[in-house]
Amino acid sequence: MKTIIVPTDFSETAYNAARYAIGLAGQTGATRIVLYHAYELIVPIPDLPTAVPMVNMDDLRASSMEGLRNMQSQLKQSVPANITLDIRADNHLLAASIDQVCREELADIIVMGITGGSQLEEILVGSNTVDVVKTSAYPVIVVPTHAGFSPIRKVVFACDLRKVTKTTRKDVLTRLLDIFQPELHVVNIQKEGRENFHPEENQALDNMLHNYNPQYHFLDRPNVPDAVTSFAQEQKADLLLIIPKRHGLFDSIFKRSNTSRIAFHTNVPLLSIHE
Repeated sequence: MKTIIVPTDFSETAYNAARYAIGLAGQTGATRIVLYHAYELIVPIPDLPTAVPMVNMDDLRASSMEGLRNMQSQLKQSVPANITLDIRADNHLLAASIDQVCREELADIIVMGITGGSQLEEILVGSNTVDVVKTSAYPVIVVPTHAGFSPIRKVVFACDLRKVTKTTRKDVLTRLLDIFQPELHVVNIQKEGRENFHPEENQALDNMLHNYNPQYHFLDRPNVPDAVTSFAQEQKADLLLIIPKRHGLFDSIFKRSNTSRIAFHTNVPLLSIHE
C-alpha cells in the first residue's frame, strides 16, 4: 500500500479520519496521504427567488485550499518523516469524482469519517460517506467519530455466503489481509430464523481464506445490522469488513438508514470492498 485518500469537509470527524489514516499508513507502509476536498458551486435556477449570494469560483477554490492548508499544518506534527501529506481540491461531487481522483493519485484505499449525533448531523455528514461506500470501486474504511486508530490485528468479516466467488474481489481482499495478517472471524447471520447455510458456498469461501485460518460463527438473530455490529464489538474487533452487494442478505444494511446505523452506532471502523 502506497497512497491513502482522505476526503474532508474540515469537520472534527474528518480530522479524526485523517489521524486514523496516519496510523494506518504507519501499519501498512503507505508513504503518502492525500487530503481531498470536493467543493460544489451551486448554480441558481432562473426565476426562483433566493437569498443566497452568488459565490465566485475563484473565491470558492481559494477557501477550499485555505482549509486544506490549515488541516495539513495542524496534522503535520503527527505525520512521520517518511510519509508525505499532500492536498487536493476539485469542483466536483465527491461520490461522482472520487474514483477518478484515486486513479490519478494512484491511491490504494479511501479513509472517510462518519458522525454520530443528531439525525440532521447524520444526514448531512453521513450522506457523502454512504454514497462513496455504495459507489466506489476502491476499498473504503469508514471511521466513526470516536474511533481512534488501533493496529488492525482482529477483523470480523460479515458474509452472507451467497455467490461468494462471484461477488468477492479476491485480489483486493487477500491483498489487504496479507498486509494486516489479522485474526480473522467470519460471521454469518441467519436472518429471522431462515437457514443461510450453503455447503458449496462455505467451501468456496474457505478455499479463498484458508491461508488466514478463519474462525466461523453462525448466529441466528432477527436484526442483521445490530447482530453484525454487536458481534464485532463483543470480539473487540479492530475492523468490520463488509461487501456491499446489490442483492442478498446485506442489501438492507447498505440502504442509507441502515448503513448510517452501522457506522454511527459502533466504534468499530468499517471496511467496505465493493463487489
